[in-house]
Amino acid sequence: MAFLLELVPALAAGLLLARGHPRLAGRLAAPLMQWGVPLSITALLLRSGLHWRYGEVLLLSLVAVLGGLLLLALLPPLRAGFSTPPQRLGAVVGNTAYFGIPAALALLPSGAVGYSISYDLAATLLTWCIGPALIGGEPLRPALLLRAMAASPATRGLLGALLLQWTPWQPALAAALWWPARLVIWLALVVVGLRLAPALGARLPLRLLPALLVKLLVFPLLLLAAVELLGMAEPARSAVVLQAAAPTAVAVLLLSEGAVHDSSADGGSDVDGLVIEAAALVLWSTLLALVTVPLWAWLLAAG
Repeated sequence: MAFLLELVPALAAGLLLARGHPRLAGRLAAPLMQWGVPLSITALLLRSGLHWRYGEVLLLSLVAVLGGLLLLALLPPLRAGFSTPPQRLGAVVGNTAYFGIPAALALLPSGAVGYSISYDLAATLLTWCIGPALIGGEPLRPALLLRAMAASPATRGLLGALLLQWTPWQPALAAALWWPARLVIWLALVVVGLRLAPALGARLPLRLLPALLVKLLVFPLLLLAAVELLGMAEPARSAVVLQAAAPTAVAVLLLSEGAVHDSSADGGSDVDGLVIEAAALVLWSTLLALVTVPLWAWLLAAG
């Protein structure tokens, strides 16, 4: 129940606001990404503390997300089943910042937050570094990857926490920033609702079922097997699996929208189809995750 109270009101507010304010998502998203998300990550990391043991989760996240994307893109049988970039990204890249971390706050003990953020940092950096190239079919250039990493809100949040962690004001800052960080998460969920509103009422395309199945069930199951093989203890074990079970990232939709603006006029219709597909993936995976994520948490607690 705490999980639903954490997420559903904010998502519903976004869906309702979208009727009278269709451009509100763009107005909120820019300052949230520029200032809000780094502030929130800094505050959550200061509260949970920065520890070397988070590095194992960060590395596992990088390997899992990158490995999943490469398998779906390069293996012919999988590439045929996941034929478009939104399907491949949407099956692996989760909404860890706007959905996974609130889920961890609601469903897991406070010690799991640091592990959840470590997973999110790695996945966010990877998504924004290679996501544009995967969506737009561009080559991966080291200079572009470095610029994307430097511009990522996850990087700024991590740097902020590193700078403040060793100051004498760390406890006071962690306490003072806690509720602003929660407000940022709530506003981020409102933005998710605003983004999802245009896709409401559309049927679930059957071609998206494999991506939804992988994102919500197969991918977290593989991460559960990985943490068991690595011998990870709680709360790291549950944090990794819940982040892996997060629905398709809104970044997949944002990257697809960016491809529309960058596309030529004669190729726009094909890219418009990718945006519609990405929106449907984000919508349906988010709705289904309201059921599957609590189930994963229950299974992890029972196991």
